[in-house]
Amino acid sequence: MKKSLLILALSLSTTIFAGTCKYGVESSSLQWIAFKTPSKVAVKGTFDAVKLNATASTSMQGLLQSSNVHIITSNVNSSNEGRDAKLVKNFFDVQGVKTIDAKVLKTGDGTADVEISMNNIKKVITMKFDAGESTMMLSGTIDLADFNMLPSLESITKACYELHQGKTWQDVDLEFTLNTSCK
Repeated sequence: MKKSLLILALSLSTTIFAGTCKYGVESSSLQWIAFKTPSKVAVKGTFDAVKLNATASTSMQGLLQSSNVHIITSNVNSSNEGRDAKLVKNFFDVQGVKTIDAKVLKTGDGTADVEISMNNIKKVITMKFDAGESTMMLSGTIDLADFNMLPSLESITKACYELHQGKTWQDVDLEFTLNTSCK
């Protein structure tokens, strides 16, 4: 009897105090993966200037749904300075794309709808959504044609023709990770 009362008391205290916890973002990372050559060799990178805004929430989904990012494209980072300079000059600058914005519109069962704004075009992309105890990850793929970025794609393919063996792919994988805490 004492054991069941203790379990009941613990259950009630957990229920009462669970709503007082607020999830917040401790850190975040964004990785893009582009592809080159006919055999689709991956090129990974990030951006050094990514501003994340998120409002603390009583749920991880609520935190995610309040999240938006603002990316400065001139700060692309593929761990290769020469490549980064070419990406700015021969990709982003070709069409004057200085920023990329994204915001989570809603989450569902293992998915999140993310609105991405690039080249004055907004597109909702359904991404895979995984959540752990203190980490959330969104992953998905964009098609550069959806953002009218094919002139930029042609430019970077031409600038890197030999290295890319004449082929740069128009799909780009994205992975966005939020490391959270509950206070």
